[in-house]
Amino acid sequence: MKYAGMPWGMWKLFAKSFTDCLKPLMGMNDTEARQTAEKAHRRYREIIAGLPEFEKGDRFQMNIVSCAMFSAFLLSMPERPNLPVAIEYYRRAMMTEPMRLFCRLGGQKKFTESDIRGMQETAAFRAADRNPYSWNMEFIPYENNRGYEARFTRCGICTLMKELGLQELIPAMCRLDYTMSEAGGVSDFVREYTLASGGPYCDCGYRKKV
Repeated sequence: MKYAGMPWGMWKLFAKSFTDCLKPLMGMNDTEARQTAEKAHRRYREIIAGLPEFEKGDRFQMNIVSCAMFSAFLLSMPERPNLPVAIEYYRRAMMTEPMRLFCRLGGQKKFTESDIRGMQETAAFRAADRNPYSWNMEFIPYENNRGYEARFTRCGICTLMKELGLQELIPAMCRLDYTMSEAGGVSDFVREYTLASGGPYCDCGYRKKV
């Protein structure tokens, strides 16, 4: 994958928040945080260079780029955080004001005809059949028009983080699904299984708020 485009844009958008969160959560001072971020930037570019280009129509490129950024910072820290700290670090780093606005705007489109059509098209696309760093999913509508489930049987985040030796911290990324749904304001996120914890699939359920 080329660094230009989305990977470059994601770094510009989130590098500051990923760096700033190192100080309260990892106990770093300004110099240590800056040095860690510089190391992470180099590692991020290496990870991006090792990924294939995503097909046009694959809606999951942002997910794998975000995973690459999170992984680069984890790999650049002097001491790797435990899972609870990693969950909080990723949540704070990602949920900037622009990201919260993105979630609210996405919430306005949730459950619309275009949203449903997009989910159906994504399920039919089966991108992970051709790219191990993408996703395969099924689209499962709930009864009585109460929402839907996206059920993932292949996960690019699991593939990449296992390759990088970060398997135990994959749930830190999974947990953000709840936060983003809450920020969207129109759905309650429900989940029973994740591939990261050894489940048969990842179920991402979006139930309309009553």
